[in-house]
Amino acid sequence: MGEKFTYESWAISHQGRVRQLNEDRYFAEPTAKGGIWAVADGMGGHEQGDYASAAVVNRLAAFKPFADLEEFTDEVRRALAHVDVHLRARAKAAGPQTVIASTVAALLAYREEFAAVWSGDSRIYQLRDGELHRLSTDHSRVQELIDAGRLTPEEARGHPEAHLVTQAIGAGRLHFGTRVGVVRPGDRFLLCSDGLTNMVADGEVAGELAAAATPQDAAERLLDLVLARGAVDNVTIVVVAAEAG
Repeated sequence: MGEKFTYESWAISHQGRVRQLNEDRYFAEPTAKGGIWAVADGMGGHEQGDYASAAVVNRLAAFKPFADLEEFTDEVRRALAHVDVHLRARAKAAGPQTVIASTVAALLAYREEFAAVWSGDSRIYQLRDGELHRLSTDHSRVQELIDAGRLTPEEARGHPEAHLVTQAIGAGRLHFGTRVGVVRPGDRFLLCSDGLTNMVADGEVAGELAAAATPQDAAERLLDLVLARGAVDNVTIVVVAAEAG
């Protein structure tokens, strides 16, 4: 049966110090044997981005974890593909220049296994034995430049094209990134919108996750960092801790 785990999590979202509307949404539901957690960052301007991220999160909130993680992951991808069709149809009806889309970063867990599913530049990290591992790879213009050797990860932060995503729910040509793995006791996972990662370096993220006593403490410490630096975008943070039990 494998090792049994308990999952504890904390989620927090803030509109930031500049934006008037928070277009981020999150979902966090740990269960006795696993759970599902997600962050969605809406795009499309007033109300439309808000609608898109809510559509993504509301669809994920309808799920209950499956006993088979592979089946659970497949169902989540299919459900998000349906949301993609819905958002594109809504945008088409609203006018030719309308965009109604959202990133998604989702973590699914059952017992000692996890799956990360994402589209866009909201991220999923894993902290294990003090080392931070990025489980997701941004679907973004700057990531393409990094992959081509034309930009360093350090140069990517604050780049003028940092906001350009190449994949998202509702943006067309939908593609999911997926990564699966085995959970170990003491693992911590972070899901976040780019309102965090555009202002806080990975090394700082690792330090805060490692130093915090609880997921709530970790999430609040990371949010405080962003707010102290001006919080120019919406920011959403979900921290998940796995413990043997």
